[in-house]
Amino acid sequence: MTARRTYIDYNASAPLRPEARAAVIAAMELVGNPSSVHAEGRKVRAAIEAARLNVADLVGASVADVVFTSGASEANASVIAGGWDAIYLSALEHDSVWMSARRCGARLIEVPVTPNGRFDVAAFTALIEQANRRAGEVGKVLVCVQLANNETGVIQPVAEVAMLARARGWRVHSDAVQAPGRMALDCAALGVDYLTLSAHKLGGPKGVGALVCVDGAPLPVLIAGGGQERGRRAGTENVAAIAGFGAAARLALTDVVAVDAVRELRDRLEQTLRTNATDVVIIGANEPRLPNTCCVALEGLSAETAVIRMDLAGVAISAGAACSSGKVAQSAALLAMGLPAGLARSAIRISFGHESTMADVDAFVAAWTILTARHQCAA
Repeated sequence: MTARRTYIDYNASAPLRPEARAAVIAAMELVGNPSSVHAEGRKVRAAIEAARLNVADLVGASVADVVFTSGASEANASVIAGGWDAIYLSALEHDSVWMSARRCGARLIEVPVTPNGRFDVAAFTALIEQANRRAGEVGKVLVCVQLANNETGVIQPVAEVAMLARARGWRVHSDAVQAPGRMALDCAALGVDYLTLSAHKLGGPKGVGALVCVDGAPLPVLIAGGGQERGRRAGTENVAAIAGFGAAARLALTDVVAVDAVRELRDRLEQTLRTNATDVVIIGANEPRLPNTCCVALEGLSAETAVIRMDLAGVAISAGAACSSGKVAQSAALLAMGLPAGLARSAIRISFGHESTMADVDAFVAAWTILTARHQCAA
């Protein structure tokens, strides 16, 4: 008999929704190239455009502005490759933003992070004033500010940052990967030019994402050779994955209505952790957060040890960001918040989703209680 597993790592990847799986299988049965004009081709094209409409509805965007990609990392890299002279960004950004930015040749200006884990708007305003005093500074400028942090769940002041940036004529990019289904999304209200999404974070298939170029914001052509995606990304589309993405996007709209149930799980977990151990630190708890995310640290207990022992106990969680090929590395975001290095090394992330139940909370607490008891005995 296989022991029951408890999966509470939705910020890394959500389980594939049955509706998305069905859409993938149905799309794989379609015959024809979506660029062909015959009936078979038009049927495939219709599946892609139905998915595009669902993704556009998810974020309050125009259908024509949605560009399908292989994932959010490609979408982020595509924006960064826009020939910018300067890019403003903080340590909160995903590695796909930072690594692309370091390679693109633009001048990088790092915006500080508040101790509570937010993009520091006051510091950004000061940086803008410095730029205003440099009369000779001209050119294309991009500001990157993610919508919600993948490690802490802290929601970022995107609309406020966008208003400041666009008043100066700068473009704004927001990595919104963690937000769908967990908070309401509207591109117009956010005021961004570019917004990136990933299907597998919301219960769609892996290997597909989207870049929303709001109101036709310019995008360099990184893959040439065909007219797909309105000439912005050549190559025959990944029809099955796109169809699954569309199905998951449609369901994510309804998830927003049910976020209180997920928040209840997260709050119950945090309340229990605080009751059982007064030295537990809930990171980002003093700021608005995604309702599904808890980043917790117990100094002296390394995140790597915690993740491995919880896994052996049948509970799947993450240590910080889960995109490092299995490596548990020091979190730049947590260090930028001013957390002591020892505490940052202890941070783990629990993230709930559409299949989570109170039994998952109980399973985590039971395993965590054993883990921390052993830790205290060894100390």
